[in-house]
Parts: sequence; structure tokens; C-alpha cells
Amino acid sequence: MKLLQYRSNGGIKLGVKTPEGIVDIEATAEQAGVQAPANMEEVIGSGDEALTLLSGLLAGSPVLLPEETVEFAPSVTRPRKILCVGLNYKSHAEEAGFESVSVPVLFSKLDNTLSAHKETIAIPPGLSQIDYEAELVVVIGRRASRVAKEEALSYVFGYAAGNDLTARELQFRTTQWLLGKSLDGFGPVGPWIATADEIDPGSLRIECRVNGELRQSANTGNMIHTCAELVSYISQYLTLEPGDLIYTGTPEGVILGLPEEKRVWLKSGDKVEITIDGLGTLENTLA
Repeated sequence: MKLLQYRSNGGIKLGVKTPEGIVDIEATAEQAGVQAPANMEEVIGSGDEALTLLSGLLAGSPVLLPEETVEFAPSVTRPRKILCVGLNYKSHAEEAGFESVSVPVLFSKLDNTLSAHKETIAIPPGLSQIDYEAELVVVIGRRASRVAKEEALSYVFGYAAGNDLTARELQFRTTQWLLGKSLDGFGPVGPWIATADEIDPGSLRIECRVNGELRQSANTGNMIHTCAELVSYISQYLTLEPGDLIYTGTPEGVILGLPEEKRVWLKSGDKVEITIDGLGTLENTLA
């Protein structure tokens, strides 16, 4: 199932992406005379029970919205943690001038970074070294503490496309990456979350295009640390909660990896598209 959130009358509503259009879950539930989850957090918190109810609604007479009329919201809006993995593709580590490491490199983004599919993202004044990073995002489905690698994926609710937008001049101003990673809107995720039963995270084509030009093209099978390994590793030290997000790292092809004389940083008006098998295309324009 492909679940999403969209804006309506000043609030955020729950939808489901289908081949026929976006299902308005609130209206469909009212029509069927049942109570349904109102947002993504409620779905994740209720787990299989919520998904079973939603499947029943989809099998009936769902109320559809044309996708072109929907104003998307971030797929998750209230994560307690947004964790990111650096240098998780050997080819990216090499192009960026870093050595591969034996354990995951972890950093964080803050919740002010969350933005939605087709949302315009502003570049703060005075910054010019803006880079894209196409990433598979893991959405945690239930509380995970010290879980084994073999069980780790059972704690995952689903997966989404993400873009770890980065201001490189801020990232490397000090030894701490937080500021360059946590500018307003610099963590788009969406357009939707595909539930874990639909996705094999170990074999997904992941691509990034800027103004239609292909910049990144790889497979998640090339990750140094798999999604299962990441969830297990993190959970040994931090308890993961439902709705937490893990950006799992970017492959080669970022602007930073080019020779200095060939780096053309993102600028106002550029359109960045992140496409991952089974997860759709996340599109954002910079301003």
C-alpha cells in the first residue's frame, strides 16, 4: 500500500495512492460509516490493524481525488528522530575524498527540514554550494531496542524516497555536519510511503535528475551497510520509535564529487527529481 499525506483546509489528511487516483481516506471512511486513521502517525501507531481497515476501504467504493489537484505534505510530519547515514556507498565515499569506514557514520537532520513532494525549497541568502543526495528512507514501524540484524526489517513500517539536501559550505565550516544538513525544507520525503510488504530494500534502482539530466544512478544493493544492518546497529544505542526516519545514504554522482572547476551547484529555479523503484518520484524546485 502506498500511503501519503496531503494538505486540505489548513490541515493534513491521509490518502492512499492507487492507479485510479488518490483516495481521500476521511471521506471514504465517512461514506462507509467507519472510523479510520486521520494521519500517517495514527496508521504507523496502529500497525496491521490500521492497514487491514484501509484495505477494506480501498476494496469498497473509495472517494478519489485526481493526483494533479493534491497538495502533498511530508509523508511523516512528527518523527522523534531523523537519522542519516553518511558514506554508505563506497563509490560516493571515494568521490567525496573520504575513506570507507567499517561502521555506519551517523548524523541527524532536524524536523524543520521536512518538506513535501512538489514543495518549493528556499535557498537561504548568502549560500551557494547547495547539493542533492538521493536516498532511500526507512520509516520505523514499531519500537526497536537492541534488535538483531535478522529481525530488524520486521520493525520497518515502510520506505520512501528522500533527498538529503546539503549546504556544503556550512557542512564543512566545522567538523560537525548538522548546520549544513538542517536548513529549513532540506529534508524532502515522499511522495508517499510504500509499506514494507511491497519493497525489497536491498535491490532498488535509485536515481537523481536535475532539470531532467541524470546525475545519480545506482542500486541500493551497493550499500555498504544494508537497511537491516542500519536498523540493528542504531537500535543497539538509540531506541527507535514508530515514525522515526533513517536516510540510508547516497550513491555516487553528487556535485561535491566533481573536480572543483566542474562543480555547478544547485540554484534558484532548478528542479531536482529523486526516483526509486516502487517509491515513485520525489520532485522539488529550489527558490
